[in-house]
Formats: sequence, structure tokens, C-alpha cells
Amino acid sequence: MQITASAVCLNVEDVPASSEFLKRHFGFREEMAAAGFASLTRDDVGMNVVFLRRGLASLPADQRDDHAGGLILAFTVTDLEGELARLRNEGVEITMPLTDEEWGERAFQVRDPNGVIVQLVDWNAPTTS
Repeated sequence: MQITASAVCLNVEDVPASSEFLKRHFGFREEMAAAGFASLTRDDVGMNVVFLRRGLASLPADQRDDHAGGLILAFTVTDLEGELARLRNEGVEITMPLTDEEWGERAFQVRDPNGVIVQLVDWNAPTTS
């Protein structure tokens, strides 16, 4: 098997709202879009984020009404504090404050208009000697 691309697909109520949120606040661009579908990317992400409208007939019947709940869309960034300040200045509600974990992860979270959790992370793992 050779994998040539990766994507995470999320079922949401309002595809344009989630798409616009990633474009406006996280620098994604739409690669493809149609009624009930949008595929977004960034050159530095290495995967696409795909939003599918809940109830879309092209989805298997047992998946049509699922929501993206329970999933965290996490992006590792180089300037976590700078991104936190930028998002606050843009009026984005911070739904989990900047948190430092003992294993070295530092992160905060926001939610898009459909409730999709977006987490920005950096790592400052403790060194072992």
C-alpha cells in the first residue's frame, strides 16, 4: 500500500460555517466544495480537513446523522502564546485555557460554529538525563 494523501472527515450541520472558520482563523483554503461538502487544506498541514453535511445521502445510512463530537482537531504550532493572543483579538472564544501538562504538552482549545474542537499545541517535553 502507498498512501498518497490524508484527510479527516467531519460531519457537521453547517458546512460553510465550519469551512469559513478554518479559512478565517487558521489560514486554510478550500480545495474542493459542493453542496454539503468542503475539503480544506494548508501547504504545511499534510492532510485535508473535510466537512460533510449531516444527513448527506452519499454517506452510509448508519453514518449520516453522526456528528463530529468527541474528536479534537489538533495542530502543533511554533508560537502558541502568539496564536492565543491572535485568536482572542479576532474574537474567537477560548473554550479551554492554555494548559501545561506534566508530560510536556501545552495546549488551548476553541470550538467552531458547529462545535468542532480545534486545539493548538506545542511541546516542551521534559528532558531526561
